[in-house]
Amino acid sequence: MAGRGTVKPQSGFDANKDAEVLFKAMKGLGTDEATILQLLTSRSNAQRQQIKTAYKTLHGKDLVNDLKSELGGKFEDLVVGLMATPVMFDVTTLRNAIKGAGTNEKALIEILASRTPNEIREIIKTYKQEYDHNLEDDVTGDTSGHFKRVLVILLQANRQQGVQTGNIQSDAQALFNAGEKKYGTDEDEFITILGNRSAEHLRQVFDAYMKLSGFQIEESIQRETSGGLRDVLLAIVKCARSVPAYFAECLYNSMKGAGTDDATLIRIMVSRSEIDLLDIRAEFRKLFATSLHKMIQNDTSGDYRKTLLLLCAGDDA
Repeated sequence: MAGRGTVKPQSGFDANKDAEVLFKAMKGLGTDEATILQLLTSRSNAQRQQIKTAYKTLHGKDLVNDLKSELGGKFEDLVVGLMATPVMFDVTTLRNAIKGAGTNEKALIEILASRTPNEIREIIKTYKQEYDHNLEDDVTGDTSGHFKRVLVILLQANRQQGVQTGNIQSDAQALFNAGEKKYGTDEDEFITILGNRSAEHLRQVFDAYMKLSGFQIEESIQRETSGGLRDVLLAIVKCARSVPAYFAECLYNSMKGAGTDDATLIRIMVSRSEIDLLDIRAEFRKLFATSLHKMIQNDTSGDYRKTLLLLCAGDDA
């Protein structure tokens, strides 16, 4: 997966020089947004962290606070997102998803279903350091029922490794028996199998399930479950099949129809820009009759659009 991001480290990088350029871009009347967005999208996250340090060292001011006071709206949200370390970006997103009125289930599901076990462990550790709370306690305090139980399983970050060849058929049968074959649904089987088996194991289970039942597992989940549980199980299945395809679909859904789900658009473009955005772009082109670039272009405007298109870094016409 290495090197499938669109954002690469800049060669000949000089943190002090970049800090000066940003300082000048925000000094005095007016702000030079073009300079800010060009610079920040052409540096890696690790380099942006060095720029933050250099900025404070040279000017005794916090770069992110200055950016916040100079920029506004969705453009500000996007730039501030780019300035956070990847783990802090996820931690802050989760915190905001949980606290306050109502729960942003979409953000919870997207992060917990798609991150690697190591990333989840790092998120839990950083969340504790940052807020002096256990992420699991906060998640369980804010969710309920089977949905809550799936999130707890994902937070254990204990997915099995590899393929248990001997269990493929029995897992497929258990899923069939728990759903399509009976009246009502035994959610426990779905939760345990989908929550604990490795992606490569699950892909083989889904093939066996298709042969056995005549249905794609997604169709059965749609029919047999509802609400948050359905959404999280579908996300797990899609991520087991292909994480980039899962994100391509999330991006498409964030922009299709009237209005834009900017929070999702920002979240994915920021968090995948150095991981697999090239693969996401390729999957997007395969799945939908348009490119990610074109959809962003038609759905956004101003400096916000310019920044997103720089992160997208190309049109798959």
